[in-house]
Amino acid sequence: MTRLLLIFTLLLTPFFAAAEEEIVLGLSQDKVAITAQFDGSDILIFGAVKREVAIPENELDVIIAIEGPTGPMVVRRKEKKFGIWINGAALEVDKAPAFYAVASSAPLADILRRIENERYQITVDKAIQSVSATVQFGNTQAFTEALMRIQANNGSYQLLEEAVEVDQQTLFRSSISLPSNLTEGDYNARIFLVRNGHVVADLETVIDVRKVGLERFLYNLAQEQAPIYGLLSILMAIAAGWGASALFRLIRDG
Repeated sequence: MTRLLLIFTLLLTPFFAAAEEEIVLGLSQDKVAITAQFDGSDILIFGAVKREVAIPENELDVIIAIEGPTGPMVVRRKEKKFGIWINGAALEVDKAPAFYAVASSAPLADILRRIENERYQITVDKAIQSVSATVQFGNTQAFTEALMRIQANNGSYQLLEEAVEVDQQTLFRSSISLPSNLTEGDYNARIFLVRNGHVVADLETVIDVRKVGLERFLYNLAQEQAPIYGLLSILMAIAAGWGASALFRLIRDG
C-alpha cells in the first residue's frame, strides 16, 4: 500500500509543480472597434507570475499567441502558359486563422520543445490543421508554406521572437500590432510560461474585435438585406458619377 501511494504521489508531482506558478494578466484593451477610419491598433499585453514558492533555478520564458477567427482559405499557384501568368493548381485550406501572432522572450527553437508545441499548438503551422486539394498536384506542404508566407507579408501572420520582456522572472510585457485588415470576431490570446522547454502554466483570454458605427450598419445590411444593400450601392455609384460629371462641367464652363 505504501509503495502504491508513493508511485501515485510521484505521478502527480508534475501537476502540482505546474500549479506553483500562475499568470496574472492585463491588457491595454480587450475590445477593438473597427470604424471607417480604422488603420490598425496596438495591444499591450502585460502581467505577472504569482507563486507561493521560491523562484525556480531554471530560467523563465514567456510565449504569447493571439489567434483570430478561423475559416477556409484558397491558395493558388501561378503558372506561365502561352507567355502569360494564370492561376494553376489550388489548395483549399479547410481551417486557417485570419490573424495569428506569436511573441516570445527568446527564439522558439531554444525555449520550446517540439512535443510541447504539438501539445499546445502554439506556432501558426499547428493552427492550420487540415488541407484538401481542389486540383491534382504533388506537394501540399508547399501550398501551406505559401499561405503562411502570403499572410506574413500582409501582416496577418507575425513571428515576434525576443519581443517579450521578462523582468526578474516575475513581470512580463509585450506589444502586438493588429493590422488594418482585421476580420471581425473573437481573438484568443494565450500566454504560456516555459521552463526548460516545458510549459509550466498557461492562461487564455478573449479580445473582442467588432465593427461599429457606419461599418457595422453596412455589414449588417449586406448580410441581412442583400437586395437593399445592392440597390443602395447602385444609387451611390450613380450619384457619384453624376456629381463628378457636374463638377467637370462646372470647371469647363468656368
